[in-house]
Amino acid sequence: MARNLITVSQVVNDFILTLEGDDYANNASDTLIHNYALRGIREMGFDLLQRVRSLKLSTTTNDTVELPDDFVDLVKIGIVDTDGLVHVFGENKNMNYSQKYKTDTAGNRLDSDGDGVFDREDSKSGQSTRGLFGGDDFIVFSNYIYQNNIGQIYGLGGGFYEGEYRLNLDQNRIELSIDATVSEVVIEYIADEARSVNPTVHIQAEEALRSYIYYRLIERKSSVPMAEKNRARAEYYNERRKANARLKAFSKEEALKTIRKNFKQSPKF
Repeated sequence: MARNLITVSQVVNDFILTLEGDDYANNASDTLIHNYALRGIREMGFDLLQRVRSLKLSTTTNDTVELPDDFVDLVKIGIVDTDGLVHVFGENKNMNYSQKYKTDTAGNRLDSDGDGVFDREDSKSGQSTRGLFGGDDFIVFSNYIYQNNIGQIYGLGGGFYEGEYRLNLDQNRIELSIDATVSEVVIEYIADEARSVNPTVHIQAEEALRSYIYYRLIERKSSVPMAEKNRARAEYYNERRKANARLKAFSKEEALKTIRKNFKQSPKF
């Protein structure tokens, strides 16, 4: 685990140890505290603590890939070329990926489980005729991490691969229009950290999470004065703003280091 991360279990255990006898949250169960901690990193994960993950997934025979269990939103999807770069597909919301009724050889609709609902199957309207190493521009991205291999990312370049996708949340999958030779794709997506086996939080957001837990524990208690509820709420949002400022400063400094590292005084064409 990275040194700038701390497990949610550590935050919860520390929170419990610091509770005092006259604390408004001292009667809360460990399970409830842990539940609020997970809700906290989920809520902050939508904007403050976005966790981006990369996965290599196999495509189905019908050119689809199933979304991971911790999927929140898609960042990029593409194919890994022989140079180790990921060439990104373009989104096409107009792809026809409807379904049709299954029929037997006589054309009769099938109801395999006898529940009165006819069986359905995907009805894809054609496959991409664009192939590998085509002619248009492509986008490649870094941060691609698969097992122990770390790829590289560059910006825009000139044409290696063309492919299209459509995100179908109803079917919990990504639908593809790609060359028939493609069997694996790489996706980069925003993940729900709360669904991790051992969820973590950035140490610069630890106090924000602690403040969130306390605020949620007391906000509905009739025995807690309104002044204390307002104070706890204000403290949470203040800690959240502080964490946001620290994390943004960290990201900006890392970006500047990367730019300076790659800067070269050479002729530009």
